[in-house]
Amino acid sequence: MSNFGVPELLIIGVVLVLLFGAKKLPDTAKALGQSLRLFKKETTKLNEEDDARAAQTAAATATPQPVAAPQQSLPPLTPSVEDRLRLLEEENAKLRTTQARAAEATVNGAPMSQVHKDQGSA
Repeated sequence: MSNFGVPELLIIGVVLVLLFGAKKLPDTAKALGQSLRLFKKETTKLNEEDDARAAQTAAATATPQPVAAPQQSLPPLTPSVEDRLRLLEEENAKLRTTQARAAEATVNGAPMSQVHKDQGSA
């Protein structure tokens, strides 16, 4: 492709002004710029998708490396939901048993120790 010099660019500019008019030329240039920007963006996106597919295929076809012996896994710092639920159920059961024992330890709303004192003095 040959290099454009100043005379060639002036001729192209004059032809564009004659075709589009001086008032519509900036709007046409703006629309052309937006179209080129959109085209570039879409082609870049397609190239990235192709690269991602190629990387996935390469990773899938790659030979797996031997895995080292797994180390002992440490328990998580925070208990799992199931562990927390189990602990809450255990705590709830303990509280119910202490409430039941406290309810058994009263007779007519009076503590058993008071009932024994009243029976001993009667």
